[in-house]
Amino acid sequence: MSTPPLAGAGMPPGAFSGTQAQAAREVNTASLCRIGQETVQDIVFRTMEIFQLLRNMQLPNGVTYHTTTYQDRLAKLQEHLRQLSILFRKLRLVYDKCNENCAGLDPVPIEQLIPYVEEDGSKHDDRGAASQLRFASEERREIMEVNKKLKQKNQQLKQIMDQLRNLIWDINAMLAMRN
Repeated sequence: MSTPPLAGAGMPPGAFSGTQAQAAREVNTASLCRIGQETVQDIVFRTMEIFQLLRNMQLPNGVTYHTTTYQDRLAKLQEHLRQLSILFRKLRLVYDKCNENCAGLDPVPIEQLIPYVEEDGSKHDDRGAASQLRFASEERREIMEVNKKLKQKNQQLKQIMDQLRNLIWDINAMLAMRN
């Protein structure tokens, strides 16, 4: 009967690091969704850059243009398109991995996600609704009173401002006549 070898004895130096690296490579669905969101943002940014390059390009309408400028812009456009295709491939991989991770989950019917009150609790809710209605009507009445007082104060302030304006007008008229 032989004993199993000890960890590290007779084993290659990277045997355990391979399983740790594999565990580190497995990421949860939430981080995959974050990576997917960042990828979509990159795709949108690259697409905007492509449209910006296309808008700045001149149409070949008989006007001579520098071939070096044309070649530079064409190279930039091709690089953006290549990066865009890479980002779409990355997004597809993230999508497939998320679907793979969520394949074993049981879907919850939408009806269970919406809370509703059953018929037995309707009598209890009528009392609560009546008290809420009473509270809301009292609050509305208080707001109406405050609005009425506010309108009165605004009228008083308007009268005071008109009186001050007339007083300043009279003072300015007297100063003008004195000069």
